[in-house]
Parts: sequence; structure tokens; C-alpha cells
Amino acid sequence: MLARVTWRLIPLLFVCYIIAYIDRINVGFAKLHLRDALGVDETVYGSVYGLGAGLFFIGYFLFEVPSNLILQRVGARIWIARIMIVWGLVSMSMMFITGVTSFYVMRFLLGAAEAGFFPGVIFYLTSWFPAAIRARTIALFVTGGVVAGVVGSPLSGAILGLDGVAGMAGWQWLFLLEAIPAVLMGIVVLRVLPDSPRQARWLSDAEKDWMEARLDAEAAQPDMGRPHRLRDLFASGRVWLLCLLYFLMNVGSYGYEMWLPSIVQGFSGRSDLVVGLINAVPYLAAGVVMLLVGRHSDRTGERRGHVAAAAIASAAGFALSAYFRNPYLAMAGLTLALIGIKSTLGPFWAMSTAFLTGTAAAGGIALINSVGNLGGFVGPYIVGVIQDRTQSHLAALLVLGSSLLCMGLLALTIRTAGPGRHEGGVR
Repeated sequence: MLARVTWRLIPLLFVCYIIAYIDRINVGFAKLHLRDALGVDETVYGSVYGLGAGLFFIGYFLFEVPSNLILQRVGARIWIARIMIVWGLVSMSMMFITGVTSFYVMRFLLGAAEAGFFPGVIFYLTSWFPAAIRARTIALFVTGGVVAGVVGSPLSGAILGLDGVAGMAGWQWLFLLEAIPAVLMGIVVLRVLPDSPRQARWLSDAEKDWMEARLDAEAAQPDMGRPHRLRDLFASGRVWLLCLLYFLMNVGSYGYEMWLPSIVQGFSGRSDLVVGLINAVPYLAAGVVMLLVGRHSDRTGERRGHVAAAAIASAAGFALSAYFRNPYLAMAGLTLALIGIKSTLGPFWAMSTAFLTGTAAAGGIALINSVGNLGGFVGPYIVGVIQDRTQSHLAALLVLGSSLLCMGLLALTIRTAGPGRHEGGVR
């Protein structure tokens, strides 16, 4: 039955996340053509772009926890639909930016509009899937972010080729065309997404009772020091450690993803379309490996070692990409870096959601995601500053790799569960 639930829910949420991720990172492709629209000199463009790309995560941070608490009250169907429609309209409005200030404002507003989507879905999945299979389930969902890179990279490169059509720049077409699916899918979510197993018309009453009983029994297990109330979160060292781990991951992740098209164009010198095709390669490899890692983590019941190994592998990829001068070997290093980053996600969120219960689950998932996503501000901005000062990506790649190395080492400090307990329920 859980397989049927997976097929009913995950494909819909998967497509929604593809759209969200494309709208979040397509600024990396727009960056190739935005300098004239922003009216800035080449010597400072890296810093200006890096700050604007990162401001998304400030808006995201400020509105994440309130958004998830509202979702818990009004239900996932209405709230996720609302988020998608609003962010689609804001992303579409990016086509009207005319200078640095409007670029900064619109990136901030886009982050505020999207706030709550990812942690809202993670919280929503906890009301359907038990902890024992959560890593693979979450990995299936977050693979949408990887598919966004596979599909969105060549798509973005092709859309930039519309430059001049109907008097619009290629980057304007990019923001317009890639935002429309968010609004349309928001309407679909409003019509078909059930708030909980009890509201699912495609489950029998017996199946609904079985699912609720299983999840209730899991929640009734000894709490092992887990936070239950919202205020308990802020006194939990474990929660803040998880925030730090996710912050370090996102420094590397978004520093990588917001700048990857520029890095690829720099060492390949190819057209936008070819850059998009090359850009898709690391995402394709990462999508396969992260699913395998999620399955292995569930099968073994082990979380922290999987997070640590993936993060350290990513750090090695960054170091190799900085070391190699051969573009093919450098691309292999970049591919390993993204594989490692994405492979942390399934076991990380399985470990985090197993530690949180009650109201603390909605607030805690949002807190970890929002604080962690501040790394999405830091990463792109650091890369931009380093790029302006050195005119090279070498130092930036080493800084991003160091962030993943620290994440891997810190993950190993998380205490494992006691004898006979699944590691997802760490104390």
C-alpha cells in the first residue's frame, strides 16, 4: 500500500520541486546576459550578481518558519498551492528588472514567496511515511532538484536563444516562460493533493486506519529527548547542530549551482545551448547516486555515516576540480562534488525528521531549512567576491569544498541511537 501512496503523491510533488528549483537557480543562466541590464562594470559584476542571487535566501529565511506553522494549521493542499502561485507570479516579474536595486528587491521577494515550500513538503511526507523508509522517499522527492538541473539547464540555454524575439531579451523570456508552470501546477495541487491519509479518496477506510495507526504508534515511542513544543527547539543543541550542517551544505550547493553555468562557459567557451547541455551532466549523475544512497541508508538504518561520506566525497570533488587544468578532468571533479552534495539530502532529512515530533516537527523542519538556507546567501556571494578579486574560480572552489569537508566531519559528531534503536531516533 505504501508503494501506491508513493506513486500517488511523489510524482506530483516531484514535478512541483522541479519547477521550484528551476525558478530558483535559472538566475545562474540569466547571469550570462544580465550585466548590461543591471548597468554595472565587469570588475564588480561578480559581487553584484552574487549578492542578488543570495538575497533570495534572506527572504526565504525570514518567512520560512511562519509559513510552515501556517501550513500545519490550514493544511498542505491550500498552502502549497498558494506558495506556488505567488512564487510563479514573482518569478515572472523578474523580467521587468531594470537595475541593481530592482534585481535585489525581486530576488528577495522571490525567496519570501517560495518560503515554506520545501520544508512544508518534508513535513507533509512525515504524515504519510514512517521513519524507516523516509530516506528513500525524501530522496525521490529531492531528486526533483537534480532533474531540474538535467532538464532546466539545456532548456534555459535554449530559451536564451530567443534574444530579440518580440523585442524582449533572452533573459526576459527565461524568467517569463519558466515561471508559468509554477502557477499552473499550483492550481493542480489545489485540486488533487489530499491534506492527509484521512482525506485521500483513493484509500479505503481500512487502509486509512492502518496508516494512521502505524504513524501514531511510531510517534508514541519513547521520545529520546526529542523536542515536542516550538520553544523546545531553541534549547536543543541537536537542532542547532543540524542547522549548522545544513548551512554548510548549502554554502557549497548554491555557491556551486548559481555559478556553474559561468564556470562551464569559462573553461569551455561554448554557446549558451552547449553550456546548458554540459551543465546537465553533473545533475544526471547525482540523481542516480542520491537514490542509491537513500535506499542504502534505509536498508542499513544508518544516517550520519552516509551524510559524512557524501559530504567528504563532495569536498574531494571540489578539490579535484580546482587542481585539474584539463577541462574534462575538471568537469569530472565538479560532477563528483554535486553527487556528494545531493547524496547528503535523503539521510540528512531522514535523521532530522525522526528527531522532531508534535508542533516542533513543523517548526523544526522549517527552522533547520531556513537557517541552513542562509548558506545559499553566503555561498554565491563568497564566490562572486573571490571571482572579482582574483578573476579565477580556483580559490572559490576550494572554499566551497572546505564547507563540505566541515559538514562531513561535524556529521560524525552526532550521537548514534542506543542499542536496538533505529539511528533515525538519535538522542
